[in-house]
Amino acid sequence: MDARSAAQRIVDNVERVIIGKREQVELAVITLMCGGHLLVEDVPGVGKTMLARSLARSSGCSFSRIQFTPDLLPTDITGVSIYDQKSSDFQYRPGPLLSQVVLADEINRATPKTQSALLEAMEERQITVDGVTHETPRPFMVLATQNPIEYEGTFPLPEAQLDRFLIRLELGYPSAHDEVAMMDRQLHSHPLHELEQVCGAESVLALQAAVREVYVDVLVKQYVVSLADATRNHDSVYLGASPRGSLALQRLGQARALLDGRDFVQPDDVKALAYPALGHRIILNAQARVKGQTTAQVVEECLERLPVPGVRARRP
Repeated sequence: MDARSAAQRIVDNVERVIIGKREQVELAVITLMCGGHLLVEDVPGVGKTMLARSLARSSGCSFSRIQFTPDLLPTDITGVSIYDQKSSDFQYRPGPLLSQVVLADEINRATPKTQSALLEAMEERQITVDGVTHETPRPFMVLATQNPIEYEGTFPLPEAQLDRFLIRLELGYPSAHDEVAMMDRQLHSHPLHELEQVCGAESVLALQAAVREVYVDVLVKQYVVSLADATRNHDSVYLGASPRGSLALQRLGQARALLDGRDFVQPDDVKALAYPALGHRIILNAQARVKGQTTAQVVEECLERLPVPGVRARRP
């Protein structure tokens, strides 16, 4: 099975559960193809948890769900060392973070101390418990959810942790037609219970390796860097996109090209992925917030100001 076929099969399979959200499902699969992490921010009941479960089941990855609450401790996530009287030694009991797909449900309900327990795993692909380092499994993906309308008892994610998410996306409400179709499919049983695995974890690793082989022309790289720099110098921005954002946008462009059956990245890939990749990395200044400006508008203005490079053939 070639890489594009494997990716398309995952998208099609997940879409059996998440109906009418092809673009959002593709973004989630692209994040998995890049080996990154996904933040889904939306109102309750639109399918955030089902997206994570169906993605894990379709790709054959191990799955764990962590319900973040204010009393959750870091060791509840990473695991703990327990003294074993028989062996007269401490035995490590792994926590739910050591799964291939980890659903961090309502991540903003946990305290900053517990939220920070994810940082090492997300960036270094390892966790440290009692001075001992444990590698996370491969592939490894954190899919975090948060509700944007509930502010009481929540702790907003710090900028350093937001920056570690490759993409932030919103699912949104389904159309009336799709909602009726959803009701029909769940009349007798949930489609997730009948969802079959379409590939294995080894195929996901092969997909991630194939993404890195997609060609990125120097003009496209300069376009990505110019876009990130434009966010840093925008009049409405207090803190612009980081270099990690530029790297994320390049990798996402490679995955989108592969999903479309191309072996090179186009400027259109960069434009389509600019807001999902950079929107959560931008902090608006006080004047912009008072005016009601959004990061989506900032990214759109930056795209409009930049000249789009031409597409050159791949050099042998």
